[in-house]
Order: sequence, then C-alpha cells, then structure tokens
Amino acid sequence: MGFDSTNMELTEKVIHIRRVSKTVKGGRNMRFAALVIVGDGNGHVGKGIGKAAEVPDAIRKGIEEAKKNIIEVPVVNGTIPHETVGLYGAGKIIMKPAAGGTGVIAGGPVRSVCELAGITDIRTKSLGTNNPNNMVNATLEGLKGLKSIEKVARIRGKSIEEIR
Repeated sequence: MGFDSTNMELTEKVIHIRRVSKTVKGGRNMRFAALVIVGDGNGHVGKGIGKAAEVPDAIRKGIEEAKKNIIEVPVVNGTIPHETVGLYGAGKIIMKPAAGGTGVIAGGPVRSVCELAGITDIRTKSLGTNNPNNMVNATLEGLKGLKSIEKVARIRGKSIEEIR
C-alpha cells in the first residue's frame, strides 16, 4: 500500500503455525508455515505468511512480509465507522461498530487483527470457514472497505457537516 513501516512501532502476533510436508524421492520434506499479523495499534495492520525449515525462520519471514502488506484502517473513537462484511474465499466476517466499553467481541484470528489495528470496541461474527488464513484475509478485506466520514465527504464533494 505504500506505508513506511520503518518508523512505526509495530507489534507482531503469530496466529497460526502449521507443519507442511512435501513428498520427495528420499521421503518427506518437512517445513513450517507461520501466519503472522503486525500492527501499530493506531489504524495500521498487515498480514504475512513465512515458510521455512525451522519455526523461528518462518516467523521472521512472515513478519517481513506482513510489514510490506500494511493497510490503513479508519478507527473512530475506538470502533469502526460503519458496518461491513469481509469476504475472502469461503470466509465471511460480519463487523459492526460498538459503543465504548463493549470490548472486542471476536473469535480467534479476527480478534488479533482488530486488536493490532487499534480497534477497542467492535462486534464480529464469522460465517463460513474457520481456516485462519481465510478468516484473516476476510477481516482485512472488510477493514479495507471501510470509509471514514472525511473520505466520504471528499468523494461526494460535500462538507462533513452536510453528511452528518
């Protein structure tokens, strides 16, 4: 997306580590795939997958890829500006804004993405797959589709007061 992640203070979170094997002539070749989320807790979050023969190397590669794929999320008073649905493959995540004090009502990978994006109050429901990779992708697709009131005003050529 073009965000400079060098000066950001990013937090990493490993969502899922899986062992993958490739059958070769001499037997099975084992490797590890790590799904990693990075975020600054201030409206920026990214996802990466790293694959390597050792777990720490896979995590390191995942973090590097996640830093390259950071997206910006509009966060208004700790929640999202409007309701959205994220779709990716068989994953479907419904996200609704929540009042202050509600907390992050989300399961598994969706919770991690929301927390690292800096969202403190949100209600979500996962429909469809429980594959961590597709759930994270669906969440990010939903968050990418969010528009702040400033962006909507700019698109419509109106002032913020006219839209409210």
